[in-house]
Amino acid sequence: MGKDVIIACDFNSKEEVMKFLSKFEDESLYLKIGMELFYSEGPQIIKEIKKQGHKIFLDLKLHDIPNTVMKAMRVLADLDIDMCNVHAAGTIPMMEAALKGLTREDGTRPLLIAVTQLTSTSEETMKKDLLINEPIEEVVSHYAKNAKISGLDGIVCSPLEAKGVHDSCGAQFLTITPGIRFATDDKGDQTRVMTPAQAKEMGSDYIVVGRPITGAENVVEAYRRCVKEFVG
Repeated sequence: MGKDVIIACDFNSKEEVMKFLSKFEDESLYLKIGMELFYSEGPQIIKEIKKQGHKIFLDLKLHDIPNTVMKAMRVLADLDIDMCNVHAAGTIPMMEAALKGLTREDGTRPLLIAVTQLTSTSEETMKKDLLINEPIEEVVSHYAKNAKISGLDGIVCSPLEAKGVHDSCGAQFLTITPGIRFATDDKGDQTRVMTPAQAKEMGSDYIVVGRPITGAENVVEAYRRCVKEFVG
């Protein structure tokens, strides 16, 4: 599986996302659709974007009791998405239930990944707010191993942790890494960030890029710059 750039479409309306996509002529993109757009427009927005030939990472970060997550995943499996996620903190039984719900009768399913620690979470915040006192690298590694045991395809982590995850879980275990900024960009609300080129060096399989592309003066140029730096 080759490397790819996923564009975070953090828009709050169909009009905004369609205006953004119209700038890419005959180009198939990999898009992350998060809570903001999904809660605003519902499942129909997924169907309309898929009709245009784009791939979709549906980023809803499910975290609930196993049975509830399994039932929710059964619904998402019918949307023809390419990737979705849960919170690894939901435990192994929840992740196993998610995988069961996501798997269709014919055995096919989207990729399923787990969120370890958000890139907006620093080690200090993790200790203070969550009472998790282990180093963040150890926490991410442990969550990654739990996700692999559960049968998931990979995790969401900072590019800073991608190499360690591959070392502990294998090269085929996917690392999807947000927190990507060009060298000249402001970090925004992210605390653990890297450039596309640095993420490539660290072994990220996918990078998720939002504002550096969607907020750029020339979005197509920014996207292609990102692809050039990360994919080559």
